[in-house]
Amino acid sequence: MDTLGKDVETTSSFTPTRRRLLVGMLSAYTASLIPWALAQPVADDKQGAFVAVSAILVGRTTLDAIQATRLYDALTANDADFPKKAQALLALIEQRKIDPLQLQQTLDTENSDLADTPRKIASAWLLGIVGSGEKARVYAYETALNAEIVSDILKPPTYCYGTYGSWTKKPT
Repeated sequence: MDTLGKDVETTSSFTPTRRRLLVGMLSAYTASLIPWALAQPVADDKQGAFVAVSAILVGRTTLDAIQATRLYDALTANDADFPKKAQALLALIEQRKIDPLQLQQTLDTENSDLADTPRKIASAWLLGIVGSGEKARVYAYETALNAEIVSDILKPPTYCYGTYGSWTKKPT
């Protein structure tokens, strides 16, 4: 009975269809929150760890597979231990459920051996640059994420005389 003395019909009966729908919607929503939920082609589990950590760090659900391979190969060429570090970083993130926004601060505070790994990955994806100083190499320019983020309004600057993108053509 409710407060007015009327009988209230309860609707606590189990509805399997409704339950499946709710579970499905909740599962889909949860999967959308995990950046590495979408499958992407990778050569092995080491490159898979790199792509997963990359997705977490740059906040993308998908990343260009060709660019991922180029960046992974370049980072590995610069540091032979990079694949192990990427796997260890992914394991750390998953184990401790570290918020990506707090990851770098956490690693720096703990003086972790992995502290430079997120910086290297972010620099590779966001700037298209792998390495530093004389070892710095550009692997992406107009496809680097810093250019893609603003590509609806801005185009990457060039230092040549001519129209946008004319620097990409081989000289005659």
